[in-house]
Amino acid sequence: MKVEKLLAELNRLRADLDKDPTDPEWFTLHHAFCFISYQIGPFQAYLDEAIKPEDETPDF
Repeated sequence: MKVEKLLAELNRLRADLDKDPTDPEWFTLHHAFCFISYQIGPFQAYLDEAIKPEDETPDF
């Protein structure tokens, strides 16, 4: 699984919410998106180890 797919989904979820730093859901999605964006290499390595091709869902 490519990290870009997960980043795109996190960004979509984040964009669906009003930008409100006091909202725990927006706050969590925003900072997860930012952190993964800055640590894309290590996160891709994690995905390669944790998710095998047969575990990927076809529509994701």
